[in-house]
Amino acid sequence: MSLLSLHDRAALTDRFRGDPGLHLFELGDLDDLLWPHTAWYTVSDDGPVALLYAVGEIPTLLGFAPEERWRSLEELLRAMLPVLPRRFLAHLSGRAEEALAPVYRVERRAALLRMTLSDRSCLAPHLDGPWAPAPLGRADLPELRALFSVAYPGNWFDERMLDTGQYVGVREGGALVAVAGVHVHSPAHRVAAIGNVATHPAVRGRGAAGACVAELCRRLTGTTDHIGLNVRADNPGAAGLYRRLGFTVVAEFNESLLSAR
Repeated sequence: MSLLSLHDRAALTDRFRGDPGLHLFELGDLDDLLWPHTAWYTVSDDGPVALLYAVGEIPTLLGFAPEERWRSLEELLRAMLPVLPRRFLAHLSGRAEEALAPVYRVERRAALLRMTLSDRSCLAPHLDGPWAPAPLGRADLPELRALFSVAYPGNWFDERMLDTGQYVGVREGGALVAVAGVHVHSPAHRVAAIGNVATHPAVRGRGAAGACVAELCRRLTGTTDHIGLNVRADNPGAAGLYRRLGFTVVAEFNESLLSAR
């Protein structure tokens, strides 16, 4: 089966727009800011598409498909073996990772939930609390990194996302104590993927993160129809917060760090 490299953004959009919740990141990565760092592959005109995103120290492979196309996704991954890097992070539907097992070993693995905002009315109670989220920009980068080091060590953060204007945070005593931002934001495709949600341990349980996510969703409403996020399946506290904010689960997948045998 021949591997095909795709370069037509309009054609890629057509492939993903039928299930924007599942393909939030792929649609967002079609924007000018991220497009130069992407490579897209398939083995058929109507089959699954895999995205290899090369930013940072470790590239990321995205391969999502509905359950009835999981076998086709596995075929695509086997065809991609000659072009995959020696070490990468993989977000893959179903058991697709097994197609890579002869060549790659798993360093770590976690089950993640893809959740999308389905009831925006749930945001209101979190917007009326004591916190007052405000926009963050490049000037806040040192404080933001310091917060992540304490509250969310090892998180994936692309500082260029601050330039979207879609990061908000709250302060207590002048110090940044909670934040929510985006991994991708595409007004052109009207999608956003929320990420880098973090709360300083000293203020956890007081609604700071919920206020930040709610305000961010409010700000995104004018430019997006589909807002989603990823959360670890073994983090019921975070998943519960997102459910209270009006998010529902649309897919489960594995996040794995793979390295060549």
